[in-house]
Amino acid sequence: MENIISFEGSVDHIIYQNTENNYVVFSLDVDFEEVMCVGTLIGLKQGDYVKVHGNWKEHKLYGEQLEVTYYEKMTPNNKEAILKYLASGVIKGVGEKTAARIVDEFGLETFNVIEKEHHKLAKIKGISKRKAEEIYESFAIQYEQREIMIYLQNFNVSAAYAMRIYKKYKEKTIEKIEKNPYKLIDDIKGIGFKIADSIAMKMGIEVDSEYRIIAVIKHILTRELSIGNVYLTQDNLYKYLKEFVKADEELFSNIILEMQMDKHIVRERLASDVVIYLYDYYNYEVYTARKLVDLNLESEELKRVDRYISEFEAQNEIILADMQKEAVKNVFRSGVSVITGGPGTGKTTIINCIIHILKELDEKYLLAAPTGRAAKRMTELTGESAYTLHRMLEINYVSDSESNQFFNRNEENPLIEKYIIVDEVSMVDINIMFHLLKAVQYGAKLILVGDVDQLPSVGPGNVLKDIIDSEVINVTKLNEIYRQKEESSLPFNAKLINEGEYPEFNKSKDFFIVRKGRAEDIAKEVVNLIVNRLPTYGDYDLFEDIQVLCPMKKTLAGVNDLNISLREALNSKEDEEKYEVTFKGITLREGDKVMQVKNNYDIEWTISNELGRVQNGSGVYNGDQGIVKSINKSKQIINVLFDDEKRVEYGFEDIDELTLSYAMTIHKSQGSEYKIVIIPAVSGPRMLMNRNLLYTAVTRAKELVVVVGREDTIKGMIENNMEFKRNSTLDLRIKEADNLY
Repeated sequence: MENIISFEGSVDHIIYQNTENNYVVFSLDVDFEEVMCVGTLIGLKQGDYVKVHGNWKEHKLYGEQLEVTYYEKMTPNNKEAILKYLASGVIKGVGEKTAARIVDEFGLETFNVIEKEHHKLAKIKGISKRKAEEIYESFAIQYEQREIMIYLQNFNVSAAYAMRIYKKYKEKTIEKIEKNPYKLIDDIKGIGFKIADSIAMKMGIEVDSEYRIIAVIKHILTRELSIGNVYLTQDNLYKYLKEFVKADEELFSNIILEMQMDKHIVRERLASDVVIYLYDYYNYEVYTARKLVDLNLESEELKRVDRYISEFEAQNEIILADMQKEAVKNVFRSGVSVITGGPGTGKTTIINCIIHILKELDEKYLLAAPTGRAAKRMTELTGESAYTLHRMLEINYVSDSESNQFFNRNEENPLIEKYIIVDEVSMVDINIMFHLLKAVQYGAKLILVGDVDQLPSVGPGNVLKDIIDSEVINVTKLNEIYRQKEESSLPFNAKLINEGEYPEFNKSKDFFIVRKGRAEDIAKEVVNLIVNRLPTYGDYDLFEDIQVLCPMKKTLAGVNDLNISLREALNSKEDEEKYEVTFKGITLREGDKVMQVKNNYDIEWTISNELGRVQNGSGVYNGDQGIVKSINKSKQIINVLFDDEKRVEYGFEDIDELTLSYAMTIHKSQGSEYKIVIIPAVSGPRMLMNRNLLYTAVTRAKELVVVVGREDTIKGMIENNMEFKRNSTLDLRIKEADNLY
C-alpha cells in the first residue's frame, strides 16, 4: 500500500475546475514551493489554506502530480496566507487592495473579526457598514459550506453526494439530516435506503424508530417495484420488515395506518389478502384504468374504409389478410385498440395501412415507442418520424430527486393529435402508461401495438397483458405468419417456440445451434463466432450488427464474464494505445461498446450533422447503446457517442450509469433489433429459464440467430411455460371502471 503524503499551504492557482463533478487541477503554495495537485474536491477555492493528503502520480504530459484523496481546510496561520485568501475574490466585495487594508488592520485576528465582530470592518477606508455586512454574509456562506462538508464527511458521504445534499438543503443541511436522515431518499437523486440507513445508524438513531420503519416499508415496496410488482401482500410485508426490525406486528400496523393517513401508501383488501401499494402506484393503476375506459368510446364505422385499404394494397402490391383488415377497421371503431402478434404476423403492415388512411383523411397523428432504439426502428419501417414516449411527452426533470420528474404534456397541456400509435407496448410500465394517458385528449384514439408473449416491462406492472386480459378493450390477435419460409425461418421458429415446439435448427441459412456442453466452452465459442466465423459469413459490423443476449449475468457464459472476454477480443488495449479509466470498481476503455443502465433525464447531449450544425438536448435512457469515443483523465470526462448520434459527456463519478454491452441480458434487449443475435444457452434457475425468455431473445434478430449450448437446455426452456407472476391489478380495475358505465 502506498504511503499517504501530506502538504499544508495556500491554493495559489486553480488551473482547471469542473463545477459538475468537482474535479480540480491546482497549484499549492507550500513554503514558497509549488506542488501540482489533482483530485475531486468539493468547495475548493483559490486562496484557501488547506492540508492535502494523497499519493504521487506520473502524468504522461504534465509530469509528477499529487493525486489528492481528501483535504482539510485549515485556518491560515500567517498574514501572507490570510491575505492570499481574502484577495482571491472568494469573499464578495473584497479585492486585493481592500484585503490588504483589512489584514494590515487586524492581522492574525482577521477571520475572527469578520465572523464575530464584522461591524469593526467599517472603520477601514472604503468599507461602509453595508459593505461590512456583505463581507460578513459572504464569509459566512463559505464557512457554512466548509462546516457542512466536514459534517457529511463524518458519515463517509462521497464528495458528489455531499455537494448534491448541500445544493438541496443549503444552510439547513445539518438540521434536516439530524431530524430525519431518511428524507435524503426522497430528496436526493442516487441516495437510497442503504446510504441513508448507514448515516442514521452512525447518528445513533434507534433501529425501531418510527422514521426508520417508515423508510424500511418504502424501501421494501420500492424493491418490489424493481421486480415488477405494483403491490405486496401485508403478510409478506411483515415478513420482510422483520428482517430489518425486530418488533411486533402491532407497531408495524400502527405505522402502516399512519402512513396510509399521510398518503404514503394505500392498503386495501384483494380477494382473501390485504395488499399494500405505494400511494403513487395505486393511483397510476386507478387513473390508467378509468382513462382507458373513458377513451374507449365506440365510433361510427368509417365510410369507405374498404376503399382506403384497397388503395393501400394496390400501392404496395400486397393483399391484407382478413385479420389484418379487421385490425385496421377496429382502430376506427374504438377509442382504444390493441394489435398484438409475434414477428412476421404483419403488425408493421397494419401500422402503415393506418397511416395511409390517416393521411387520406388529413388527420393528425403521432408515432411513439418506449425506447430510442424502438422509435428508430419504427421510423425505418414506416418512413415516418417516431418519438420516444419520453420525448413525445416532453420529459422535464427538476431537482436532485428522480421522483420529481414530470412531463410538460399532461391534462393541462395535452397532445393535440387525434391518433396516437404506440409500438412495443409490452415494454411500457404502469408509470409511463399513466403519464401517456394524462396527455391524451378525450375523443382521441389510442392504438397500442406489441407482442404480449415477450417479456414484460422492466418497470412495474404488466400493462399490455392486463389490458388484453380485462376483455374490455378491443384486441386483434395476429397468429398467422405472412412471410415466406424461404425468405426467413426466424418468424416460423419463433412461433414454434411460442407454441411449445422445438425449433428447426441448422435447416436454413438463418437459424443455427452450435452444440457445446460446459459453460467455459460455450463462452469460448461465442467469442470465436464473433471474431473468426461471422466475419466470413457476411459483411457485418462487429459492434453495430451483432449482439450477444444472455439469460443470466453471473456464469462463465453470462453477461459479466463475456463482456470482459469480448472486450479483450474486439477492443484490446494492446492493439493501440487507448486510455482507460477504473472508477467505482468499473473499468471503461476508449472504443468500448457501452449501454446506459438508468434513466438520466437531465444529462445534456449534442448532435452534429454533416453541415456542422449542432442540436442540443437532454436525456439518455436505460438501454441506450453507444461507443466510448474518448476519455479525458485530466478533466475526468468520458465521451460517449450513442447509436442515435447523441454525444454525451459523463463525469467519472457517473461511470456507474454505464456498463459494457458486448453482451447484455435478454431483458435489456427489449424493443431492440439486431441483424445477428447470439444466445449462450447455459442451465440456470427454472423460474428464469423459461419459454418466454427464449422467445424474446429469438425475436430480437432480423437476419440470423445462433444458439450456443446444449439442446436439452433449449428443450427445457421451451417446455417450461412458467412465468413469474407479477402483482398487478390493472385488469381488475379496467373491469371495475367499465362496470360503472
